[in-house]
Order: sequence, then structure tokens, then C-alpha cells
Amino acid sequence: MGYVVTQDAVDSDAHFYLDCQTCHQGNPAGTDKASSHKGLVARPSDKPVESCGQCHEQIAKTYTLSLHYTAAGMRNGVSGRFNAAEKKIFDASVFEQSCRSCHASCGDCHVKSPVISGINTGLLDGHKFVKVDESKTCALCHGGRVYPEFTGEYGGTPDVHYRKGMTCVDCHSGEQFHGDGVAYAGRRDVADKPACADCHDIATMGNASTQQAHATHEDSVSCSACHTASVYRQCSSCHLGGGATASPAIVLGENPRVPGQLTTLRLIPTVRDTFAKAGIAQASYDALPNYWDAVPHNMAKRTDRTRDCDSCHEDHTYWLEAGAIPKGLSLKNLELVP
Repeated sequence: MGYVVTQDAVDSDAHFYLDCQTCHQGNPAGTDKASSHKGLVARPSDKPVESCGQCHEQIAKTYTLSLHYTAAGMRNGVSGRFNAAEKKIFDASVFEQSCRSCHASCGDCHVKSPVISGINTGLLDGHKFVKVDESKTCALCHGGRVYPEFTGEYGGTPDVHYRKGMTCVDCHSGEQFHGDGVAYAGRRDVADKPACADCHDIATMGNASTQQAHATHEDSVSCSACHTASVYRQCSSCHLGGGATASPAIVLGENPRVPGQLTTLRLIPTVRDTFAKAGIAQASYDALPNYWDAVPHNMAKRTDRTRDCDSCHEDHTYWLEAGAIPKGLSLKNLELVP
């Protein structure tokens, strides 16, 4: 039966009512490893409808349109810098060979941890199908920024929700993971994505001064601008051939997607020669900024900004400054300086 498929798995996991070849194909009539593995499909869930969709038809169909599967956010997030010819080169020579390698199949979350830069942590629990194991799935793909900020492993303050025992799925629903049947261009376009106000009624929570502060800042300041507890990861020197440099900071500036709103920004520096080796000069490089609105997952009820109005209104603590923007980045960044 193979050392990863235990008798306990066979007895307790409904998936093992199926034969191995139902998912992995191969040759069940084979008499040795070589002949038995002829035609073997190592990752059957790379084609969700044909594999998992045999039993989970609706979930498999919607998942093929989800951002976890299409990785469309990676494509659309940068394509605004390209002209028409460059977009074709990117789709053919960069996206499919590089970005698309980050897409997740069903098995990457429910059977075996995803492969990141050729490395993974192996099967989640033998060959059992696991409903959720965030430390081995979410954390593997979102471990560069979000998860270590959430848990405090990056060195800052752990998120208050994590300290209260909450995990990723307490805010992010199964429908958000699996998709809702709409092929979104990016995560910010997703309908019904989590929002602080889903749980926190800012009109009634806190004392009178807190309610007044929330009412005053509701449209002009994001929740994260005040409630991000500590520094979060800012990336620089990306795609220059020598690896990225990460530096901790809180950066507040104009929201590039919501004019007039102060919010937390994260530096994601696609530099001018990022795709030069592929023959892409980024003809419209300055059309997009390098700082983007972000919601760092290290929230706290009280921070230096909630305790002292002067930190923003007088001292402009953490505010993006033109002189602090790394040289050579997009001129569009200057529009985000408060």
C-alpha cells in the first residue's frame, strides 16, 4: 500500500474508497514499479475538474477561475506597465514560465504543501486529505509577508486576532479560497472580501471619543493606517539578479486606489529593468506606482497613532516622503506623498 498510505488513512479517509488509479492513473495491471507507474499522473489536481471534480464538481469548477489557481493578480498587477507588444511577450515568456508556477492546485492545500522555489514540507498528514492546516499551506505561500507578520515571527507585534486564537479561516471563507465563479483580475476586485467592519461596528464600539474619531476618519483614513501595530516588511532591490532586500517599516501615504484616503503602503519595487532579459522595456513604467495599498496582518487596538493625534496631524510620523523613495522607481510614487 505504500508507506505514506497507512491503514488508518484507508479506514478513516473517505477518499480511499477510491483506487489509486482513479486519481493518479498509471497501470494497475503492472507487475513492478516501472510498469505500474507507466502513465502515472503525479499531481492529478493540477486539473481540478478532471480529478477532484469527479466528486466535488461545483467547487472544482469555481476553483479554476479563482485567483489561487489563475494567479491573474500577478499578471494584471504589472501588465499596466507594458505596451501591447510587451504584454504578448510577458504572457508567453514570463507569466506561464514563472508567475504561473505559483498557482495552487487542490492538492497543494489539502494533501501536500505547495512547492516554493523547488522546496516543500511534504505531505500534510501522510496521504490523508486535510481540510485545513494553515501553518503548512497558507504560511508556505504567504510566508514572505502576511503570515510572519500575523504571528509575530517577522519580529514585530503579533496580530491581536492571532493572540486571541483566530486563524486565517476565521476571516477568509472557503468561498474566497475556492472562488465564487467569477474570474477576478486581482484580489482587490473580489466581492465580499473580509473587512474590519464585518465584525467591528465603528458607530457603536468604544467610548464617545472613540466613536467620534472613527466617524471623523471613516472616509479619509483606512483602519490599518491607525491600527497597524508595528513595522511590516518592505521589499527593495527586487529582480536585479542579486535577490531582494527586505526592510521593516510602517509607511503611510495616499491610497493609489482610493483617492483622498491615507493608508498603509507596501513597497513592491518592480524596477525598470526587471523584465529586460525577456526583451520587455516596460514602455509605460511610470504609469503605475511601486507603493501599493496594503493591509498588514499585525493589527492592534491601541497603537502610537490611536494614543496621540499629533503623531499624524503634527509630526507626520511614518508618512511617505519624496526624498525617501528609492531612486529610479516610478514617478507615479510622488502622487502618493501626503
